[in-house]
Amino acid sequence: MRSPLVTVTDLKVHFPIKKGILAKTVGHVYAVDGISFDIMPGETIGIVGESGCGKTTAGMAMVQLTPVTSGAVLWKGRDMAEMTRSELRALRREMQLIFQDPYSSLNPRMTVRQILSDPMDVHGMFTGRQRKERIDFLLDTVGLSPGQADLYPHEFSGGQRQRIGIARALALDPCLIIGDEPVSALDVSIQAQIINLLKRLKRDFNLSLIIISHDLAVVEYICDRIIVMYLGKIVEASDYASLYKNPKHPYTRTLMSAIPVPDPARRTRRIILKGDVPSPINPPAGCRFHTRCPDRMEICHKQEPAMRRFGDRHTAACHLYTEEQAEPVDNKPKAKEKIS
Repeated sequence: MRSPLVTVTDLKVHFPIKKGILAKTVGHVYAVDGISFDIMPGETIGIVGESGCGKTTAGMAMVQLTPVTSGAVLWKGRDMAEMTRSELRALRREMQLIFQDPYSSLNPRMTVRQILSDPMDVHGMFTGRQRKERIDFLLDTVGLSPGQADLYPHEFSGGQRQRIGIARALALDPCLIIGDEPVSALDVSIQAQIINLLKRLKRDFNLSLIIISHDLAVVEYICDRIIVMYLGKIVEASDYASLYKNPKHPYTRTLMSAIPVPDPARRTRRIILKGDVPSPINPPAGCRFHTRCPDRMEICHKQEPAMRRFGDRHTAACHLYTEEQAEPVDNKPKAKEKIS
């Protein structure tokens, strides 16, 4: 049986709120509040939810760019928090990021060749002729011409800039790439090109991908498994086929109803939620979705729902389902699985 590439265990990221001359902590922003999942080699995971649900913070915490309050992120069984600075630096070769904005994520004062050479300089890889051949290969792989290597970012369109960002992520031959809204800033036709490019790169390089997005239509097309987050919590997780065919959580069904259907003859019922998303500084007790849920019950106000299993890899946290309809699930890895 294959071991997970990454295992996230009860991950929490709380940002302190400080006030006064002495900068006293008066509260916290509960950005991510206890999530657990794993990523297998060669798998594509989608993390979806509204703005502010914690999906980007979770992605940044996984690569240790955001401090973790508690919980653990295991890379091939080893806790990243226990790694030395040099070990963590070497590990960054294996996990790379694609950023949302292709305009601000590239240094306007550097040519494409310099942008792609930068990570190679940091890690001491590909020198001399090898580097030139590597840069030419990367540009050709993402659909650009090697002759464009000496141009500056402002000489490219938005879609081309995102291709440069993807080439930079591939420069060190990583195992895992995290894409934070990698197509949301692009036109729809260009989005399709970039998504198809990511699918091809996953196949050709045997990559694991994490796609962070608010667009369920995008993650349906590219992802093997999808995690739905709301206010710092995972409310549902499943393979894409089961999730889209039979969503269990009311929040997931709401998101599904907002997906445009390209068929004027087909009518769908749009679910409109009432009220605003609660503040992550003071999240509601019980189920965090109960303040907006059309199916809420009395128990939802008082008790946080347990994660229950519906099939092999389909889980959801909702009081609508009894123990007879689903089984409680503990998706936290056992202590013996952690390698010191």
